[in-house]
Amino acid sequence: MRAYYFDNLPGDQRLPHDYIPSRPVSDEALSAINVHHWRIPVEDDDHEEKLNAVAKERGYKNRDVISISKEGLGDLYEEKIKGFYQEHLHEDEEIRYILEGSGFFDIREAPQDEWIRLAVAPGDLLVVPAGIYHRFTLDEGNKVRTVRLFKDEPKWHAVYRTTETDANPTRVDYLRSIQVA
Repeated sequence: MRAYYFDNLPGDQRLPHDYIPSRPVSDEALSAINVHHWRIPVEDDDHEEKLNAVAKERGYKNRDVISISKEGLGDLYEEKIKGFYQEHLHEDEEIRYILEGSGFFDIREAPQDEWIRLAVAPGDLLVVPAGIYHRFTLDEGNKVRTVRLFKDEPKWHAVYRTTETDANPTRVDYLRSIQVA
């Protein structure tokens, strides 16, 4: 996974949007905002075993596999991509292990409120903490297949950012956890 600051220039969300020169973000900076990641190559014979170990360590009990592509979603594709790219938070961690394809998770760095872009590809396992503002888009390959891990029953509920969202208890707890609130 490659992490860098998003350039905020207008244009297709599926492009890299990297500054020139690039402004990389370190693992330490990601850890400071509770974003965690692992590299578990899909081609390794023991990738399932390694994924299961992380799931057990973090208390993830359920999982499913989701595919996002133009072919799979048909006429709903553009609408879904726009929805994923709308800034939001979740009241549970968002955990993704990339099996095929690639894309970008953009996360808001607190308290600066800058976007950090995380370029994910097969073998990347990413944990986006509950309460962090973020969004997702595919890259120009227009497809991804991921394992979604859950602590409880599978669910995906987005709380879209509004002026009231900053008072969401999950958001407040997140900011306290990174010592911003």
